[in-house]
Amino acid sequence: MSASTPAEPRPTEATRAALEAAASRLPTHDVQDYEDTERGFIGRSEQRRIVADDGHLVWDLDAYRFLDEPAPDTANPSLWRQGRLLIRDGLFEVVPGIYQIRGYDLSVMSLVESDNGVIVIDPLTTKEVATAGFALYREHRGERPVTGMIYTHSHLDHFGGVKGIISDEDVASGRVPVIAPEGFMEHAVSENVFAGPAMGRRAGYMYGAALDKGPAGQIGAGLGQTTSLGEPTLIAPTVDITTTGQELTVDGVRIVFQVTPGTEAPAEMNFYFPDSKALCTAENTSHTLHNILTLRGAQVRDPRAWSDYLNETIELWGDDLEVVFASHHWPTWGRERAVEFLSMQSDMYSYLHDQTLRLLNKGHVGAEIAEILEMPPVLEAQWHTHGYYGSVSHNVKAIYQRYLGWYDGNPAHLWMHPPVEAATRYVAAMGGIDAAVGVARVAFDEGDYRWAAEVLNHVLFADEHHADARSLQADTFEQLAFGAENGTWRNAFLSGATELRHGIFGTPISADAPDLFSALTVEQLLSSTAIRVDGPRAWDEHLVVSFVFTDLDRTHVVTLRHGTLVHRRADAPAAGSTVFTGSRAVLSALLAGALDVAAALADGTLAVDGDPGVMGRLAALLDPPDDNFAIVTP
Repeated sequence: MSASTPAEPRPTEATRAALEAAASRLPTHDVQDYEDTERGFIGRSEQRRIVADDGHLVWDLDAYRFLDEPAPDTANPSLWRQGRLLIRDGLFEVVPGIYQIRGYDLSVMSLVESDNGVIVIDPLTTKEVATAGFALYREHRGERPVTGMIYTHSHLDHFGGVKGIISDEDVASGRVPVIAPEGFMEHAVSENVFAGPAMGRRAGYMYGAALDKGPAGQIGAGLGQTTSLGEPTLIAPTVDITTTGQELTVDGVRIVFQVTPGTEAPAEMNFYFPDSKALCTAENTSHTLHNILTLRGAQVRDPRAWSDYLNETIELWGDDLEVVFASHHWPTWGRERAVEFLSMQSDMYSYLHDQTLRLLNKGHVGAEIAEILEMPPVLEAQWHTHGYYGSVSHNVKAIYQRYLGWYDGNPAHLWMHPPVEAATRYVAAMGGIDAAVGVARVAFDEGDYRWAAEVLNHVLFADEHHADARSLQADTFEQLAFGAENGTWRNAFLSGATELRHGIFGTPISADAPDLFSALTVEQLLSSTAIRVDGPRAWDEHLVVSFVFTDLDRTHVVTLRHGTLVHRRADAPAAGSTVFTGSRAVLSALLAGALDVAAALADGTLAVDGDPGVMGRLAALLDPPDDNFAIVTP
């Protein structure tokens, strides 16, 4: 393969050999998943493309039909198999009265028929796909009104489509209760606020939304194929689930809940339908090893708590349940199979946690543990424990990080040069850029792509415009992608290759939606403003501003001093401060820089006591985030 030819990337002999070796280790005799993905099939939509009001494509149900073909030599056969299972779209019966819409998004929407209508569980990521999926359900099951909405947890792909199915009026009138675990709102709107731009940019790599789909391109993300490109929405819950054992009857349907905070999400819950003997495990189980820390970035999850809660799930309902279904993938039927599935999922997280700690306490660092740790053969023999979304490698490093942080204890790593400064020194030590590229080319030709990528990374951080280095690094990333069993790893490698060849594609998917922004608390809104202050430029500025929220009957005082913006709730405006008075919506727009102050003052929606120019001084000190920052170059 020529390292200078970007078109039609092909695997090298080393990559083909690695893929053949990977295929030989797979439990190909186990075809149960293929049966399970077809079980209960009712029908699929004839409308294969879902389009937004402005005409852009939100979802294409046929985009991955190439996966119906045998695995090519440009994809790990295990990941290819996972993609084939995930593209089975349509309406499926779990048990009589419980249905799922699968294949319409990264996540799955479940529907439970009630006395007078239907309860919806997790309405996908965006309203367009939720509307289309619900229309398919109604096509086959009739025009049933929604009598309840359940969010299993606080991630966008489990609530963002809510307004494609119900409205604010439905909830405000009391017709539709919205049920969620305690803490849902705080986590749903805060996870992507403070580090949102960076997370969104990195998510572009993780999900590969900007990549071409195809045998040598994006073939999925392991948990689902990718995320829909519509409008995320949010309606606040009206019923909080606070304790395990809490029971509700929603339009005649009995539901018993188990709270599982700190597992796959900070606010999450499992729940059981005793009359159907059906258990919903949210995203606490799926047919993959999940993430302890996602590649887009997040707070590190607690694998010990995750395992313990799944054991509690078995204790609560293992003697009675007949089926386990979740918010991704397909159900597991039969008590024995379902309990074994739950047990193995629990043991998987427990084993990763305990063995990482064992090796950590013997002095191994995260990168070493990731190479040493092997999963038990009985778990390796299960398809659902393979690392299609999370991986043993990056989960082990996350567990190390959870307990010991970024520093591995070696003083040589305590104050290292940052990437560009380190790169120039590495390249010089290798005899210059051309010599370093030569080292990388030898590694590439020998199939040592990890070393080639590391050397070329130094070269590009020393000279990002070096054409041969860019081309060879793109080739290297492609070979790493072709061998990856993990969907998000494949997407990350291919995204890096794409940007090296064609330039930065930015942030294809963003959670910065009006509905989510409007759900911020005042404290979250002010804190999100604080992290945008350009500290050095604000060192010598001192401002005090009071905001009186007329519809919330509360006052907040904001002070900018020493380059830091601090805020507090107060009984009255601060003495001598400029006071802005208005509704939450008006003052939120003012803080966001989206309000025409003169017009708002003229029409009376905003009042000010003091110097209105103070907001202009503050705005001038705010540093907007960059959604297009470089990743594989400086």
